[in-house]
Amino acid sequence: MGEEKQRRDGHGGKNKYAVACSIIGSIISILMGYDTGVMSGAMLFIKEDLKTNDTQVQVLAGILNVCALVGSLTAGRVSDWVGRRRTISLAACIFLAGSVLMGLSPNFGTLLAGRCVAGVGVGYALMIAPVYAAEISSAHIRGSVTSLPEICISFGILIGYVANYLLAKLPLVYGWRAMLGLGALPSAVLAVAVLAMPESPRWLVMQGRVEQAHAVLRRVSDTAGEADVRLAEIKTAAGLADDDDGSPRGVGKGVWKEMFLHPTPPVRRILVAAFGVHFFQHLTGIEAVVLYSPRIFKAAGIATRSEILAATIGVGVTKTVFIMTAILLVDRIGRRPLYLSSLAGIIASLACLGLGLTVVERSVPRHSPTWAMALSIATVFTFIASFSIGVGPITWAYSTEVYPLRLRAQGASVGVAINRVMNAGVSMTFVSLYNAVTIGGAFFLFAGLAVLAAMFFYFLCPETQGRPLEEIEEVFGRGWRARLLSWDEAVVELPMSNTTDGNTKARP
Repeated sequence: MGEEKQRRDGHGGKNKYAVACSIIGSIISILMGYDTGVMSGAMLFIKEDLKTNDTQVQVLAGILNVCALVGSLTAGRVSDWVGRRRTISLAACIFLAGSVLMGLSPNFGTLLAGRCVAGVGVGYALMIAPVYAAEISSAHIRGSVTSLPEICISFGILIGYVANYLLAKLPLVYGWRAMLGLGALPSAVLAVAVLAMPESPRWLVMQGRVEQAHAVLRRVSDTAGEADVRLAEIKTAAGLADDDDGSPRGVGKGVWKEMFLHPTPPVRRILVAAFGVHFFQHLTGIEAVVLYSPRIFKAAGIATRSEILAATIGVGVTKTVFIMTAILLVDRIGRRPLYLSSLAGIIASLACLGLGLTVVERSVPRHSPTWAMALSIATVFTFIASFSIGVGPITWAYSTEVYPLRLRAQGASVGVAINRVMNAGVSMTFVSLYNAVTIGGAFFLFAGLAVLAAMFFYFLCPETQGRPLEEIEEVFGRGWRARLLSWDEAVVELPMSNTTDGNTKARP
């Protein structure tokens, strides 16, 4: 009973092995972040070297996310087939090939091809890293470890910004190629190193390999009793009896039909919540700020290329620091308070950024008001901080944990596909958008969309803090009103279940 209370309250011990496995599995996300960060600066040099126009720059920026659709839509089925661990290794291999192509590209066509290949790897990485972290961790640390891919993305973006600043001193013909080609080195190491990690115990159960799953759970749980409880919950979710040694359960079959043709009311609500957070994440304008931050800083009055690249490093540092803060808070105060507070900061920052850039743009060149320039630069950083402490990491943590086991891999694939479509839409149209409505007007538009995101999350996304993965479907089974329930209130409303000693208690 004490063990159960400890888990419910969220103060159980943090199994270091489970955390280490989640960190290694999330390193693949550093590669994705590096590509985003390094491309923001490399585009300045590519445009000068290859004489590209604005349309080509937009295509180059966004094509990675278009091609990530291929990876994200196939990664779920592949991970159900070969396992979560091998899928991470495959993602690293694909990204390795893309990085080599980009680093050696003699022209724009080859560069675009390399970006496409890397995009497929990004699609795999974005889907599999949070799924693996969620499935190997226990409930009381799941929010933190499933946010690790986001902090790895941010760390990768920071490394990319630093690489831009350092490699900008190389001759033009070598500088941007070195920036893009460096991603091949960690990809090669990760493709091999990840094979030393254990497989997801939930995937092993779905394959009928119950004893192997139990062995993994004993390594990633704090006590043998916790491992037994987690195995029983996973077997129940997988449709296995307690005394069933297991046999392959037709992994991945019938999933699309259950999700889209004949969803139950709880599954329908889960899909709306999971897909919705992905849909709204990039409508806040994060990709525009991260990828085009050099242009934004230039519009705000920062003149030299060296100063612009140095300012982007500040963006990367801010993003990393605040995501690390979010990881410390997400399992303590819950998903909803953090996400909604984050959106409040985003809305205020975007409105102020739009105001500052509008004033700068309408001023006489080189005579912009100092307050408007300072406001524009400062609100870029407050926007990044606000996004990184909530909307960034919680989108991935929340959308991964809400799916039932049978739907998780392929549901996560569809979510990532939606995320990449929205990312591509913003990154491939931002330059055209601010040319049409001014750069300030573009950020006013993003502020309005962030208001819609806040309304969506408040009304349609219930709290999931502290719940075992196998029980989250019950939250959505009670309807949309569950959004207002805290963890303690939700425990009271859960059905009573029999314990091994014949007594009854609320399910954890």
